[in-house]
Amino acid sequence: MIDKKIIVKNIPNAIKAVPVRNLGKRQSGKVRDWYSRNNLRILIATDRISAFDKVLGLIPFRGAVLNKLSEFWFNATRDIVSNHMIGVVDPNVMLVSEVQALPIEVVVRGYITGVTNTSLWKQYNEGNRIIYGIKFPDGLKKNQKLKAPVITPTTRGTGPGGHDEPITKQEIIKKKLVPPAIYKQIEKVAIKLFERGTTIASKAGFILADTKYEFGVDKKGKLILIDEIHTPDSSRYWLKKTYLQLVSKGQEPENYDKEFMRLWFAKSGYTGKGKAPTMPDDLVAKISQRYMEVYEKLTGEKFEVDTKRPQLERIMESLEKLI
Repeated sequence: MIDKKIIVKNIPNAIKAVPVRNLGKRQSGKVRDWYSRNNLRILIATDRISAFDKVLGLIPFRGAVLNKLSEFWFNATRDIVSNHMIGVVDPNVMLVSEVQALPIEVVVRGYITGVTNTSLWKQYNEGNRIIYGIKFPDGLKKNQKLKAPVITPTTRGTGPGGHDEPITKQEIIKKKLVPPAIYKQIEKVAIKLFERGTTIASKAGFILADTKYEFGVDKKGKLILIDEIHTPDSSRYWLKKTYLQLVSKGQEPENYDKEFMRLWFAKSGYTGKGKAPTMPDDLVAKISQRYMEVYEKLTGEKFEVDTKRPQLERIMESLEKLI
């Protein structure tokens, strides 16, 4: 894990964007930049961090953690479903195959929790008992484990300001967003991926509370897992050994994901509207180290990246080899 002082020192060098003239038009999502070339996509994980559907700052080395962790999980789940990863050419850069992204995201939830508008707990706490077309019983407590994991799809927000909106399986089929046979396959695959993630996370001392998957189809109509998988960005990780003790007292589980940041913003009075407060350096460093800790515990490998020169310089050097 990189020392806190080094992280703070690298805050000015955090990756906001990676513009490369010779690769064509740069496209951007909330976190990643990409370039399309010869039926391939050059996917670059920046250090941008988002919550409440807004980019809220930069976390040094976060992009490298996301990219390297996705590499680990893509390799660990290929037997369940094909994915778009071809290879990693830099800690922040992944080569992937071009596929047609489906216009939905699939969130699998094993626990009822969350503070955003698309979370189960926020809607449940407001009195809703039918959420995402699923009926929930009265008496559930925040952060409680559900009897069985549930699938809660959303529309797929694209671009830096894209918004994810709750949607039901019935609406997806009715609006013809995804063919019924493909959606049935997605549900089956998503549960298997979540089970695999839960098992590996548990061995690493974590609870995988919920996670998001994105899918596409290739030219032959084959289902392909895309974007990222089981990262602290797309998933909610809790520390297993203290979960029961804290939840029984009505306290929040120890989390190792973006919820740590979300809760800080929520306590500061920001939930997506108005001007967001600036994260202090100490919080930025803590978030960065939490991402690294998750990586190291899940993979069993030390997180290493060159800290002696600016990341952008290294990334550009790696990209030049692809031109």
